[in-house]
Amino acid sequence: MNRVCLVTGANRGIGLEVARRLARAGDTVVLTARDLGNAEKAARGLRGTVVPRQLDVADPESVRRLVEGLAYDRLDVLVNNAAIHYDTWQRAENADLDVVREALETNLLGAWRVTLALLPLLRAGGHGRVVNVSSEAGSLAVMGGGTPAYTVSKTALNALTKMLAAELRADRILVNAVCPGWVATDMGGPGGRPVGEGARSVLWAVDLPDGGPTGGFFRDGRALAW
Repeated sequence: MNRVCLVTGANRGIGLEVARRLARAGDTVVLTARDLGNAEKAARGLRGTVVPRQLDVADPESVRRLVEGLAYDRLDVLVNNAAIHYDTWQRAENADLDVVREALETNLLGAWRVTLALLPLLRAGGHGRVVNVSSEAGSLAVMGGGTPAYTVSKTALNALTKMLAAELRADRILVNAVCPGWVATDMGGPGGRPVGEGARSVLWAVDLPDGGPTGGFFRDGRALAW
């Protein structure tokens, strides 16, 4: 079945590669970015049915406009990929709390806001998949110091994942968190794994069959410690 998929923060990096592979597989992809021009430019470089849309996940009005403008009666896949502030320059003991607040607004509340707004369409599809692109940096089991804004936001996103998974199980919506690993993107910097490998980890969760795991935290299809 041709799925309708929406990817946030999809004009570059992992989000763009996920969108590319979904479109190449025959899915309809709503490719979103904070700047419409960037979304349109990214969409022009892809083959398949790719619909560029403006979306700032931190702006409730932007989310409202996106949902009102969608011309679909269902949504099969939501990939919450948009994220900011990999704050390697600060530590928890001296963090700029304005930076932390901005990270939470996008990385946690943005994913939460978009998911809530799209829940009616996800329910209408009857087999929704919500994939929250997280990070092992947010794992309490291995956490140390550094990158406080990013780390706390991803820990919170993992908690949201478990709660939504439990609450949406009856709607046959699978909700999982995925760590793509350290990937060589604008945020991750040079030296990481290829973007395609990170995207493949995300797509594993996108392509889970009905009855597949939900409420989990995975990298490359293998469970990570919370």
